Amino acid sequence: MKKTTLYNTHLELNAKMTSFGGFEMPIQYSGVKKEHLTVRSSLGVFDVSHMGEFYISGSNALPLLQHICSNDISKIPIGKAQYNYFPNETGGIVDDLIVYRLDESMYLLVVNASNISKDWDWIQKHNTSYRAELEDRSESTALLAIQGPKALQAMQKLTPSRLNELPYYAHTTGIFAGCENTLIATTGYTGAGGIEIYFPSEKAPQIWDAVLEAGAEFGIAPVGLAARDTLRTEMGYCLYGNEINDTSSPIAAGLKWISKPETGCVNAVQIAAEIANGTPRKLIGFTMDSRAIPRSGYHLVNEEDTIIGQVTSGTQSPSLSQGIGLGYVNADSSKVGTAIGVLIREKNCPAQVVQLPFIKS
Repeated sequence: MKKTTLYNTHLELNAKMTSFGGFEMPIQYSGVKKEHLTVRSSLGVFDVSHMGEFYISGSNALPLLQHICSNDISKIPIGKAQYNYFPNETGGIVDDLIVYRLDESMYLLVVNASNISKDWDWIQKHNTSYRAELEDRSESTALLAIQGPKALQAMQKLTPSRLNELPYYAHTTGIFAGCENTLIATTGYTGAGGIEIYFPSEKAPQIWDAVLEAGAEFGIAPVGLAARDTLRTEMGYCLYGNEINDTSSPIAAGLKWISKPETGCVNAVQIAAEIANGTPRKLIGFTMDSRAIPRSGYHLVNEEDTIIGQVTSGTQSPSLSQGIGLGYVNADSSKVGTAIGVLIREKNCPAQVVQLPFIKS
């Protein structure tokens, strides 16, 4: 199992550790609900240094990315970022990722920890036709996500960069907590606002301490992967391995908005056909009508108790104090307001299809 540079720091904070994406990672510190609500109301800091960072540059960087990415990479201005996925040839998704445009011909791709090797091989495979310059800096890069409505105000004291002037999904490079060449981005996976910062991994302990000190007056808390999961579920964000995978349709998963087959990406013909004709199943959000809590793998049923789908993610929402979930159902059961049920220990627990996200950011 790999460890991030902050592994010992997490142990000192009495974090409960777990294996995730090939790393030993903190799942919680003070408790999932407390950490979750701290991010929603103030700010929290996550160690997400397990994520992968690939740099793609050169004159053929854009043509390569237009081919392997779902979105239109040519629309990213320097200093902005874009959500994407890698479509595969059989209708599924290799991974989802964020693409940052650093300058005229250099891009940073941030991929999921569990898919670093798979993604790297996928990019190299397609790069044989383009010969862009590739560099994997995953091992040498640390990543902290500082999320919450107080994040920008609290972190401003650590950088001369004007954080409140950065629009959503933008980035700048500058000094942060004394570390030069830190990439500061207004991206995140919580829907609570804030920043993500990329810097050399050996600087992680000093920057972690500086972040906690700067956020102390606002009640900052270290946050683990469990609250990261409940936060993203409340926003209806897909998680690779749950909502999306090598066999899941991106259009069924609600990713039409980042699907631009006109760019000539991998599997463009099928993606365009699914956009035009729809898919037999769709990803939905639903809320429970009782105190029951849905979990991944539970069956979804209609009012006649016929199985119509399956839960992909489910939890008790700390913000709503209600069971919420994501899952795939037959397209004719996907309309907002449709009454469905979740089979929990062979009991049909009533639920309702709702509009995502579950809470407004």
